[in-house]
Amino acid sequence: MKRVCVFSGSSPGSRPEYGAAARELGRLLVEQNLQVVYGGANVGLMGALADAVLEAGGTVVGVIPRGLIHKEVAHKRLTELHVVSSMHERKTKMEALSDAFVALPGGFGTLEETLEILTWGQLGIHTKPCGLLNVAGYYDPLLEFLNHACAEQFLRPQHRDMLCVATTPDALLIQLHSYQPPTSEKWIDRADT
Repeated sequence: MKRVCVFSGSSPGSRPEYGAAARELGRLLVEQNLQVVYGGANVGLMGALADAVLEAGGTVVGVIPRGLIHKEVAHKRLTELHVVSSMHERKTKMEALSDAFVALPGGFGTLEETLEILTWGQLGIHTKPCGLLNVAGYYDPLLEFLNHACAEQFLRPQHRDMLCVATTPDALLIQLHSYQPPTSEKWIDRADT
């Protein structure tokens, strides 16, 4: 694992713990000699993460759609910035550049990116680890929903377990380093239906 993609909010959120976790994750990634790939913005948790990595002497690669640059949210001090034409191209580029994925707290964009990258893993498009940094219980309702999806047989437990979850960056990185992708296919056996 050399590069970790981090999905996170363009808002700082309502709790100081969110920003603190973004900065701690950034510093820890640099300590472990891991480069960061992220959405390229200078605002919210995205900016806090990038600034922490840069301040610690690390490498930050941003991927941002052209339309967001014009809104002046692009980070100006990144190691590298890829400008793409669409949000879909952004996700594709981020996946290609990364060896693992972490979601900090965030809104629609963070959830959409995280769930899509998990879906790609479930479909066997990649075998890279994906994790949630569950700061202050932020993702507890999502985790409850995923357990409900398993109980209702829309999600297999081994695919639910593709998502590494921890409350601290160091615990999450340990899980990402030891991740083993599932060996079963997405589809439930026809005999089960």
